[in-house]
Amino acid sequence: MISIAERHKYIKEQLSKNGFVRVLDVAEHLGVTGATIRKDLRILEAQGVLYRTHGSASPVKPHVMDLSIGEKSTQHVSEKQAIARAAQTLIMPDDAIILASGSTVTAFAEVLKPDGSINVVTPSLGIAVLLNERDAVKVMVLGGEMYKNSLSVRGGYAEQGLINVSCSKLFIGCDGLDLATGVTCSNIPESRLTNAMMAAASQTVVLADSSKFGRRGFGKIGNVEDVDIIITDSGIPDSF
Repeated sequence: MISIAERHKYIKEQLSKNGFVRVLDVAEHLGVTGATIRKDLRILEAQGVLYRTHGSASPVKPHVMDLSIGEKSTQHVSEKQAIARAAQTLIMPDDAIILASGSTVTAFAEVLKPDGSINVVTPSLGIAVLLNERDAVKVMVLGGEMYKNSLSVRGGYAEQGLINVSCSKLFIGCDGLDLATGVTCSNIPESRLTNAMMAAASQTVVLADSSKFGRRGFGKIGNVEDVDIIITDSGIPDSF
């Protein structure tokens, strides 16, 4: 029978390799019960090795805090810039797109130089001001309650402003992207507005650096299957 030390070593190795472990997968591989692995995870969590979630565990605390866009803009800068350049290739002449708020979407707006004129709908005041300087970009700003952390609007008025909008693509960031939980952000009003924006676009494109993978926000945007394209960097765990 495999010892507790060997089980813990295997769990740590899988956490390092994949970014998370599932109870049933580990139990099946090691030939023990799920109850045994859950007990192992409780011990390792008490040691500060991992964080348990329902049926799985990750090496970092999965739940995210609601940081300001100023704080987020200083994190993973080179990755966000590379993601922004890749997203630029999806823009077509005479396109109509929606840009959500967030630091990665703002990085995309900074490099957005379309071939021909395009229409952009956005709840972000920062993105609206930035793109207003581009002659080829016509900007429609949603109205609503101002949210200071993201410098964007949200709420019922913002959602109603999307009723008569039809765009080819929606570009969003996220605070968490998890295979079990899906795509999430830090608050419910933002997730509601994002769902309204998804309904107004033919495709949803997620711009997320690898630090967002395996993390979870409070507001669920949708399942991974609900998005069409994910643009990220090479640092994502092997499990994704």
